[in-house]
Amino acid sequence: MNGPELVLVLRYRKAVTYGFHVLLGALEQHETATRYEVRFGDTPEATAEHIHSALAAGARVLVLWSFYSPDAASLAAELAQIRSVVDDPRVRHVAGGVHATAEPVQTLDAGWDVAAVGEGETTLLRLVDAAGDPAGVTGLVYRDAQGALVRTGRPQRRPLDDFRGFSLRWDRFNALEITRGCVFSCRFCQTPFMFSARFRHRSAGNVRWHVDRMRERGLRDVRFITPTALSYGSQTDEPNLAAVEELLATCKEGIGPEGRVFFGSFPSEIRPEHVSREALRLVKRYCANNNIIVGAQSGSDRVLDAAKRGHGVDDVKRAVCLGVEEGFRINVDMIFGMPGEGATEVAESLALAGELADLGARIHAHTFMPLPGTPWRDAPPGDVDPATISEVDRLSRRGALYGHWQKQRGHAARLAAAAQAYPRPGRSRTILPTLPPVE
Repeated sequence: MNGPELVLVLRYRKAVTYGFHVLLGALEQHETATRYEVRFGDTPEATAEHIHSALAAGARVLVLWSFYSPDAASLAAELAQIRSVVDDPRVRHVAGGVHATAEPVQTLDAGWDVAAVGEGETTLLRLVDAAGDPAGVTGLVYRDAQGALVRTGRPQRRPLDDFRGFSLRWDRFNALEITRGCVFSCRFCQTPFMFSARFRHRSAGNVRWHVDRMRERGLRDVRFITPTALSYGSQTDEPNLAAVEELLATCKEGIGPEGRVFFGSFPSEIRPEHVSREALRLVKRYCANNNIIVGAQSGSDRVLDAAKRGHGVDDVKRAVCLGVEEGFRINVDMIFGMPGEGATEVAESLALAGELADLGARIHAHTFMPLPGTPWRDAPPGDVDPATISEVDRLSRRGALYGHWQKQRGHAARLAAAAQAYPRPGRSRTILPTLPPVE
């Protein structure tokens, strides 16, 4: 039997497995004339070895990368490391995900051969059909032999039900993506600007098919990926609790008496204005989680308005009070250092954090990062003054605050520097000092 003509090597990191599993789920359903294999590179060294062995067998190689914007610099260093070991024209390194979508030229300049723009399922299938040749495959940005930039356009956006949410063939499972896109176009968030400012939901019947397969494989926990959990089934800014109940009821039935359903907890959250007794009691009736995540983001109504969050501080307080009364442990996301935040707004956020902590909530603290592809991409990096750091540390010591907000300060500085080095059309390029080192 002939060996593969194309080998897909996934740079497989724990932080981004979900996206790869969805791509593999689409691939396992796809009929193609291309003979291909999939290999998992768990480390840079393993990735290089997979490339070596594939080339030795005479195959072309696509190395698939996916990463978030804060990881771009460290992954570029890793790519350079791999290229120093094996660099061959039969190998193409393809970067996908939100960063490559928002900053394709920056991605190419960092060393990748191809940037995959937008949703990846259809793009990957067409690339496999073409045995790795990007010419004519929509959803890609690359440079031709003369160095000219080639943009092939965005791929078709298809219903979530068209593709599996995980991979049976490669036995790779994850939380189920039930909603893609978001009508709440928060100025700091990449989701609505990558997937469009509308909701696309996986149908309850399709979700049930996945849950049934999980139970057959001995899996017992069902979790969901969604930008706003109580928006499931809705096309507006209002919840659709009937659709939510249908989803939760069929999942609970499908996973069986020994299984558990988690909703509104990691890796998803609930918007504060969506929290109601009825919604919380649905979660209690069908789900195993005793905690929920509420997205507050700021204790300042002025900052929330500027961020186009669509809710106010009073919504956050009400949501936490209701959650506590209904017996939930509430985790509240807050972002420090948002654009335009002055001493008054910082004081308001710290006061809210303390008030919520006194109610029993835990604050999940973040530092504002000017993420590519968002309206605040060119905003100054978030910073936290010494007095704020002192108060945040005090909350952390009493167990009322957690998060990687300190590390995110470094990420924010690097992202802001990159935004200046790669200005949007019509903006002048700024010569910057060396970027801060990757932590």
